[in-house]
Amino acid sequence: MLTRRHAWLPVLVLGVVLFLVDERTMVDTNNPNLVPSVILLGSAAVPSAFLAYVYGRRLPFRLPGGLVAIAGLLGGVIGTVVAGTLEFETIQRDGGLPLLGIGVIEEGSKLLVPLALAYLFPFRRMADGLLVGVACGAGFAALETMGYAFVELAKTRGDVTDTADLLLQRGLLSPAGHMAWTGLTAAALFAAVGASWRARQAWRFLAAFGVAVVLHACWDGAGSLRAYEVLAVLGLGMLALTARAAAREPGASDPAPRPPSETPPSETPPRGRPRADQFRADRAGAGLSGAGGPGAG
Repeated sequence: MLTRRHAWLPVLVLGVVLFLVDERTMVDTNNPNLVPSVILLGSAAVPSAFLAYVYGRRLPFRLPGGLVAIAGLLGGVIGTVVAGTLEFETIQRDGGLPLLGIGVIEEGSKLLVPLALAYLFPFRRMADGLLVGVACGAGFAALETMGYAFVELAKTRGDVTDTADLLLQRGLLSPAGHMAWTGLTAAALFAAVGASWRARQAWRFLAAFGVAVVLHACWDGAGSLRAYEVLAVLGLGMLALTARAAAREPGASDPAPRPPSETPPSETPPRGRPRADQFRADRAGAGLSGAGGPGAG
């Protein structure tokens, strides 16, 4: 029986198989109508599998799976829109944008949805933040890759080979890029919100955000495969250390808070007694007290 721990494998296999079949069909039939589905599958296969991998780890997640999926979608859409707008306005105003500026804008934009979830729902453990961050990073990476793929397709006048190579490269590297960086910062963000922004947690969040920005800037400026490999090891290594810290967080094993509507019958406060039962209980109590009851004397 397939467990949640190994669910990432069929997600990856299915995504890759569908992409290869779709891409081969597009090439054989020369049908441009298949281009959007090829780009979608190529952009989303690896990020979806990595998100499933993280969700299957033995960490004290309390966020529902459906909410994580919605966060990934909203985080990707809102993050790309906000980042694209801010980057455009900055370039228009200043005539350029340094790599660190791009890192600050994009890493900050990806945290908008995690920040909202941290205040709207009572799930503020590091593990929940890590999971939401990875989901938002997956959505952002997939949409960004789709954009690059469309641009590459237009530049090469429909050269599917170059577009497929781009999808493969960006897809394989996505877990070590946006997903790792946002998982790192969102975990620190949830911990800071849960601690009401006490100084220690606030500084840890700022440090994590700074590390993510630097890694992002170095990634954008890398010009060789070896540089990407080093940055990938650093990103995934820091994410693994964050996951380890989340597993040891004080109170991580506490049960999730339950909405009032889900309170079990055994915990439902007892209602008041009917008047007749209360009258009989009062009489019985008076008889047991021995003060003026029957048989006294």
